[in-house]
Amino acid sequence: MFFFIKTLPFIGWSADIRKKNLCLIAYNSRFLIPCQVRIPCLATHILGRIAKILPSDWKLIYNHPIYFLETFVDTERFSGTCYKAANWRFLGVTTGRGKNDQTHKANRSIKAVWGYPLCKNFREALQRG
Repeated sequence: MFFFIKTLPFIGWSADIRKKNLCLIAYNSRFLIPCQVRIPCLATHILGRIAKILPSDWKLIYNHPIYFLETFVDTERFSGTCYKAANWRFLGVTTGRGKNDQTHKANRSIKAVWGYPLCKNFREALQRG
């Protein structure tokens, strides 16, 4: 089972194209604003700035573009409100089995998958690479 299984149908990838072009997606592994910080709209502001700055920084460092951002939100602890407010798209939920699943049984918490296109033609860009 692919870790990015919800992204496949949304983008329109086949398994082969996904394998080849996965490097064109940036994955947000951690995003946390401590509960003591009380600044209205801070999370959406940061997510918006990341979406504007990251593509050029990525190209400068890795010498290739990215067309899509993806993140996973632990549904047992968080609702993903800041992603929704920042216009990220809810793509579905994971199976709770992880990327190296060998037992075909859930062994971790269910995650909500959120994505953010960085350009209008992101699907075509991700399919051709």
